[in-house]
Amino acid sequence: MEYKDYYLTLGVAKTASEDEIKKAYRKLVRKYHPDVSKEADAQQKTQDINEAYGVLGDAEKRAAYDELGRGHQYRAGQEFRPPPDWGRGFGGAGGPGAGHPGGGFGGPDSDFFSDLFANFGGGARRRQAPQRGDDSHASISIDLADTYHGATRTISLMVAERDAQDRIVTRERNLSVNIPKGVTAGQQLRLSGQGQPGAAGPGDLYLEIQFRPNSRYRLDGRDVYQTVPVAPWELALGGEIEVSTPSGKVNVTVPAGSQSGRKLRLRGRGIPGKEAGDLYLLLEVVLPPADSEQARQLYQTMARELAFNPRAGG
Repeated sequence: MEYKDYYLTLGVAKTASEDEIKKAYRKLVRKYHPDVSKEADAQQKTQDINEAYGVLGDAEKRAAYDELGRGHQYRAGQEFRPPPDWGRGFGGAGGPGAGHPGGGFGGPDSDFFSDLFANFGGGARRRQAPQRGDDSHASISIDLADTYHGATRTISLMVAERDAQDRIVTRERNLSVNIPKGVTAGQQLRLSGQGQPGAAGPGDLYLEIQFRPNSRYRLDGRDVYQTVPVAPWELALGGEIEVSTPSGKVNVTVPAGSQSGRKLRLRGRGIPGKEAGDLYLLLEVVLPPADSEQARQLYQTMARELAFNPRAGG
């Protein structure tokens, strides 16, 4: 079988700290998670990433893996077979004392992973206290209206578990998630006990909030920028217009003589919170089409009598 370079999989140096490895893992698992990635091989990449972190994220497994690499100078893709005496000195004859292959991370088809850690925990293994399962990370996409009013959404996650033959398999799990009012882009929701299983209980699931793209809105923290179409006479003459905003319909006064691109501020109507953001309405002029004889005559009259040149002085 081929040797796997777990450092290469996570994109970190062999001297990377525990924190650097964890950050690299979280970044990659968010990028390639099948629930959010559009890449065809996202599920396989996620399994490879989880498998690599299952080793490098565990101090004893990493030490044994590094010792194997130092002693035999394996490279990614090279033919590999663990030496008979591998693992001695790392928590007993069988290896560094991890209770099972991959701690719930490895893929079901990873011969390299299975052979590498098949005998972990054998012989005179050190006794370790039961470990809590690892935390999981994913993202959830919501509409802007969800943060104004709160919502409940159902997400599908791919989770790793052991089957009756003690093999690591993946399955789909549906989870109902409460979206609290006032969440912002990049914020993480913690779902206690919904992470990876462990002897001392499951870890937690962290969901990163993402907003679905919407051409009408632009977000800046808790501030919301909304494009509002207006007619030429509404800009020129001014007056009150009705606007549908994420928090509901409001009446807004357009000052006479406004130009397209003018910004109107509605204080406190951005994303809710202890300090709510503001809503900025960006006025955008929309011209009536000259698709009838009457419309063409009106445009011709304006062109003739107003004598307006928008490029004058430019």
